[in-house]
Amino acid sequence: MDIDPLDIHTLPGHLIRRLHQISVAQFMERMAAEGVDLTPVQFSAMAAIRSHPGIDQASVAGLIAYDRATLGKVVDRLAEKGLVARKVSKADRRAREVRLTRAGETLLEQILPVVQAAQPGILTGLSDSERETFISLLQKATLAANDLSRAPQRDLSASQAAE
Repeated sequence: MDIDPLDIHTLPGHLIRRLHQISVAQFMERMAAEGVDLTPVQFSAMAAIRSHPGIDQASVAGLIAYDRATLGKVVDRLAEKGLVARKVSKADRRAREVRLTRAGETLLEQILPVVQAAQPGILTGLSDSERETFISLLQKATLAANDLSRAPQRDLSASQAAE
């Protein structure tokens, strides 16, 4: 069977974009049901900040593979919502350190089970074994192409070294 190169439904980029749309829609639907105004990127930033209290914004961007400028706006919105607090770094006056506020900690605890429960629905139609294989392959492909990204994922030591 020949695959039509113009059939976008056979292109990995198109399919990944569609799966991302499905993932975001499910996340937003679950958050709305909880009465929470939070995006997937805001959730990722909060999770990274929780794991590394006092981390600088640039390092958060590296950990979640987001460009620094946009991440700054994400943190602005989280601060406006009272979920994170930031202060000027004592080590580098140009850097802003961020921490979850008590409200941020509480919200993250509230929504973490909701986010975890939503994950299987993103890959509806796959068996448990297929899901594991698919996630493993996604991780492999993402890691292999990481440096091709406009905002590559960086571990904490690499993020700090880039400063």
